[in-house]
Amino acid sequence: MKRIFHNRGLLMVTVAALAAPAAMLYAQRGGGGPLPNNPPPTSPVTGNAAAGKALYYSYGCYACHGYNGETGARAFVGRWGNLSTEQVFINFLRGRANVAPLPPSTSMPNFGPKSMSDKQAKDIYAYIRTFKSTAPPLKDISTLNAIVAAEKQKKD
Repeated sequence: MKRIFHNRGLLMVTVAALAAPAAMLYAQRGGGGPLPNNPPPTSPVTGNAAAGKALYYSYGCYACHGYNGETGARAFVGRWGNLSTEQVFINFLRGRANVAPLPPSTSMPNFGPKSMSDKQAKDIYAYIRTFKSTAPPLKDISTLNAIVAAEKQKKD
C-alpha cells in the first residue's frame, strides 16, 4: 500500500495525459469561458479567397488558428479582433514585424512586407472571412440543457 505507482515518471506521465485535453480546451477557447458569438465583419474584401486558402496552409496559419478559425490555440471565429477590416489585419501583421517588442506580446509570427506581400495578406484575409461558426446555439444542446435542468432541481 506504500507505493501505488512504482515509478514516479509513470505517475507524472499519467497526470500529464489526463490534464492535457483539459488544457487544450482551455487554450482553444482563449483562456476559458465560451467564445462570444460576435458576427463576422462586413467590411469589403478585395483578396482572392481561393488563393488565400493555399497561403493559409503554406504559411502554417492553421497550426494555431485551426482549419476553420474555431479551433487551435488561437481561435478567432467569434472574436474577430484584428480582423475587422483588411487594413487592420495588414497593420497587425506589419506592426508586429516593424515593432517586434522584446519579449513579444503574442506568439504570432512577424510578417513584414518581404515575407508576405499585401496581396498575399489580402488573399489570406479573404479566405479567413469565409469562416463561419459551426457551434450550435446553447438552447439546441440537449445534454447541456439536461445538466442545467438537473442542477436547478438540486437547488430547489
